[in-house]
Amino acid sequence: MNLRTAEKNRMETLSSKPVRKSVQQVIDMLNKQIKRIEKAIAALLDSDDDWTDKGRIIESVPGVGPVVVSSLLAELPELGLLNRQEISALVGLAPFNRDSGRHRGKRSIWGGRSSVRSVLYMAALTARRCNPVIRRFAARLEAEGKPFKVVLTACMRKLLVILNTLVKTNSHWNPNYAQATLD
Repeated sequence: MNLRTAEKNRMETLSSKPVRKSVQQVIDMLNKQIKRIEKAIAALLDSDDDWTDKGRIIESVPGVGPVVVSSLLAELPELGLLNRQEISALVGLAPFNRDSGRHRGKRSIWGGRSSVRSVLYMAALTARRCNPVIRRFAARLEAEGKPFKVVLTACMRKLLVILNTLVKTNSHWNPNYAQATLD
């Protein structure tokens, strides 16, 4: 996908018609290959009943789509097996301190599985718009004056905790239940 994005960006700078045509052919070929790989991933997920069940649970949450589902199933097999602190630390969304002696450093997230964090970042952006629980949570943090990145990181962690809990309890999204557990 990175190569496709690079080619699309390059296309915008080209003025030669034959070169543009050649680059468009490369983009079309990459699109076909990406679709073929996505179908293979979907078939693999459908071939395992456990993955299918977990995938349906994960996808029931507003703001979560097929890319998030396949990424979490492939790269976070511990989902549903750990508590909220452990899963957050594993992904790298738990705030760790930078303290030393009397110095109290700023808390920040680091380490963990960056590929999962990247997927959750995009899911949290979407969830801020279409997931009522995450939307209210983000609005509360923004009202407290938190910076955008802090709010989004907190939404990522909240979304991960919700997904972990749903997989652990083998239940689908219920906004009333989700809100009650977060208050």
